[in-house]
Amino acid sequence: MKKISLVFSAIMSIVLVSCSVGGIDGRDGFDGRDGIDGRDGIDGQDGINILGKVVDIEGDFTLENEYRFFYEFNENDIEVFETDVVLVYILWGQVDGSDGNPIDIWRLVPQTRLLDQGILQYNFEHTFVDVDVFLEADFDLGTLLPADTDNQVFRIAVLPADGTGKSSVDRSDIKAVMASLGIDEKDVKKVKLN
Repeated sequence: MKKISLVFSAIMSIVLVSCSVGGIDGRDGFDGRDGIDGRDGIDGQDGINILGKVVDIEGDFTLENEYRFFYEFNENDIEVFETDVVLVYILWGQVDGSDGNPIDIWRLVPQTRLLDQGILQYNFEHTFVDVDVFLEADFDLGTLLPADTDNQVFRIAVLPADGTGKSSVDRSDIKAVMASLGIDEKDVKKVKLN
């Protein structure tokens, strides 16, 4: 019986020592050699742009276009999802910068003007397919001066639903919106409508 107990104790001792973490002296074993790098795979098709996008559209509000114009989001430019945020800004004016170059003044739409004829509002609505920019007034829009209707520039900013368009961004400030999207002025696409 003593021999069985002695053999059993010896086996248990070997098992316990071999199962300890890091071996007997606490050191890990040596790392193996790195394998050979594999070949690169075939490039896939380009995906869609889920990043934010900023586009300037310019057009004239006329009786023929019912004092509105549309900009359709093109799949080649950007795909807009129903959960994305679409903002529209109007180029309200320009001031001279310290270097003599003009600085654009942008205002978030809707914007209201009080005119001699009454109240004029630049407004918009959108879907994930297009943006509709239009004039609303409590008077005949045909009485507007060309300064209020011709060569109007709007900046459309699409903030993706993936979190890039964080709620902490001051959406009334186009520069802050563009900075949050990582877009510079040179990256803004210009589109002439009509």
